Amino acid sequence: MGISMENGLSTNKSVGKQSVLFQNPPCVLGYSSIAGKKEGEGPLGSCFDIIEEDPLAGGKSWEDAESRLQKKAAELAIQKASLQPKDIRYLIAGDLLGQLIATSFGIVDLEIPMFGVYGACSTMGESISIAAMLIDGGFADKVIALTSSHFAGAEKQFRFPLDYGNQRPLAATWTVTGSGAVILGSPKEVKKLPEDTNPTIHITGITTGKVMDYGIKDSMNMGACMAPAAADVIFHNLSDFDRKPDYYDKIITGDLGYVGADILKDIMKEKGYDISKNHMDCGVEIFSKETQDTHSGGSGCGCSAITLTGYVFKKMIQREWKKVLFVPTGALLSTVSFNEGNSVPGIAHGVVIEIME
Repeated sequence: MGISMENGLSTNKSVGKQSVLFQNPPCVLGYSSIAGKKEGEGPLGSCFDIIEEDPLAGGKSWEDAESRLQKKAAELAIQKASLQPKDIRYLIAGDLLGQLIATSFGIVDLEIPMFGVYGACSTMGESISIAAMLIDGGFADKVIALTSSHFAGAEKQFRFPLDYGNQRPLAATWTVTGSGAVILGSPKEVKKLPEDTNPTIHITGITTGKVMDYGIKDSMNMGACMAPAAADVIFHNLSDFDRKPDYYDKIITGDLGYVGADILKDIMKEKGYDISKNHMDCGVEIFSKETQDTHSGGSGCGCSAITLTGYVFKKMIQREWKKVLFVPTGALLSTVSFNEGNSVPGIAHGVVIEIME
């Protein structure tokens, strides 16, 4: 489907079946990445703002630790944007824990109006999507998107406590300990110094995903659960905007891992698109397959969040990548539904990120 343009802007923000094209693309004002010790030892370790060596982050529990990571990430992003918490109109955040307790306890002191969201490991994509729509729609001038995950907290909630010492199958991924934050603002909020030559990163569009359920009941193979949802979002992004895969320098999925990434590329070939040349998966990149025992790679809300804010944005600021399709992926796993014999559905959300000089 083509995009009707008038004076360089779309005459209709809704494009195709699942996408939105922003008339005044929101820009990135600030961002931060807080990573755990294991993540800091991985290939992307030098990209993160802070490496938290203490798995408890100075707290008393795994859940408390994750809340502390979120607060630290939010405060750092606000500081890097030269703002104060009172300058932020809305905070959109979520995590993997029940009732979003990592978020609610983590951000309470910031006193920013909050929308709590849950998209499993796709939460960063969902948060940025909603933040961008609020800004382009004129409902806010500055919004922070925030999420986190913690290896021990996720294992405790979804699988087995660490003390149990269960064996992990080769298809399993390792939940990332980390938190990422992105502050979006309207273009008029960008204030550059004369000596600042860095480009501005904009959110130019989004493609919202659907819940996809292929009947997979293996809770330790989340890549297979999420791959169909990622394929659906990428397909509709390309068809809605009438683009080929090579429009993007990178098509970046969240945490499919090695198993899910292979499934995704096979599905996309069946749909008529070859993304093998420019596809990247955060779960594959964040850990070393040779030196870190994480089996199929990384996962969790923090996986795509800190890869985006630590690594992807760095590549874009350096102008190595100018157009990126960011597709965080989520397995909608519940211990309640799984123990009742249900399958594990998946979802993904696409965010178009571009450099605009």
